[in-house]
Amino acid sequence: MHKLFLFLLIGLIRFSAFGQIEEVRRITQTLCSPEFHGRGYVNKGDSIAASFIVEEFKKLGIKPLKRKKYLQPFQLDVNTFPGKMNVAMGDKSLKPGVHFLVAPESCGYQGKWKPKLIPVSTALNQELLLNEIRQIKSGSNYNCLAFNFKGIGKDTLKQLAGLTDQVAEIVPVIEIVNSKFTWSVGRSQCKNAFIQVQDSVFQDGKEWNINIESKFIQNYHSQNVVAFLPTKNKKAKTLVFSAHYDHLGQMGTNTYFPGGNDNASGTAMLLSMAKYFKEHPSNYNLVFIAFAGEEAGLVGSKYFVEHPMMKLDKISFLINLDIMGSGEEGITVVNATQYEKEFETLQKINEENHLLAQVKKRGPTQNSDHYWFTTKGVPAFFIYTMGPNKNYHDIFDTYEALSFKEYDDITTLLVKFVEKF
Repeated sequence: MHKLFLFLLIGLIRFSAFGQIEEVRRITQTLCSPEFHGRGYVNKGDSIAASFIVEEFKKLGIKPLKRKKYLQPFQLDVNTFPGKMNVAMGDKSLKPGVHFLVAPESCGYQGKWKPKLIPVSTALNQELLLNEIRQIKSGSNYNCLAFNFKGIGKDTLKQLAGLTDQVAEIVPVIEIVNSKFTWSVGRSQCKNAFIQVQDSVFQDGKEWNINIESKFIQNYHSQNVVAFLPTKNKKAKTLVFSAHYDHLGQMGTNTYFPGGNDNASGTAMLLSMAKYFKEHPSNYNLVFIAFAGEEAGLVGSKYFVEHPMMKLDKISFLINLDIMGSGEEGITVVNATQYEKEFETLQKINEENHLLAQVKKRGPTQNSDHYWFTTKGVPAFFIYTMGPNKNYHDIFDTYEALSFKEYDDITTLLVKFVEKF
């Protein structure tokens, strides 16, 4: 009976301390809403999100790091699709994000395509492929090349890597795929339109009607959001929590990428950690950074380390939160092999408190905003959840698809890690 009472008491304490799940859901759902345009570069979706995050910090009573400004502005070049996104194959209208994607670097196009289907054997033969391109350029019956790499082995795929991008610099391209769509942000624009289409809908011999608008923007203005929660101890160490708030934006006027797991969930957890430590002061100076431009190649975090708002050598540790919406299968900790002592602390906390299914070790990677800090010698973890939700860089990464199954346990783990640091 005594053990049961103790178990229930611990559960109650954990719930009262970290039970902010409704706030996390509210923030995540808001960031995923159509009004934020996928937090990308159409309709200034990233800036709308930045303003929202600033207001959340203000509501929590957490101040800017310096000069009374939360925002750290920077610029980047980006390819966007702000207007029409109509693609029809014969009499069938294709649905963006479901049947087709426009390649991130594609230019716009209005007109008809008569694609010529190119077999793998031709794609692998430079002379034969160049001959096909010459025929397109000379005004043959076809004006577009369609590549179908379905069912070929990994070694052949490696040989063909980047081929369609190169061809799109010369003639329009269709790439036929039979795997899930994964979109990204284009930082340049090729000379011709380039479309990916699902094998399940592609029909050879059909004429295509294309009406796609694109806009390449040089020196697009974006911004990081930085907030600061100081401790009273003037000699205290500084810990940083970070998460990127940007996502892929829109592909046309009616299709946007919500980015629920990647990374509205991490942004919500960043704000959740800020709220907790505001209510339960730490012995550390805490900095909270919401980065923009991550999906465009870690642009915001690179800018921050090149134009630091604080001395980087004063950062004792950085915890980067990305993809925080599940956790049924535990979490992965990037850089665990570099910072074994800190990783062992995480594992010990997890085991003692019976929190997550596993805390998995992974070596260094360059795939999130922790990376640029590590190049400057800042110790850092990049933590992401593992679970059944495999929606990633597609239109199905929605708020509704998130479970937040292990949210309370992850926040418990992070808070206890700070306490033991």
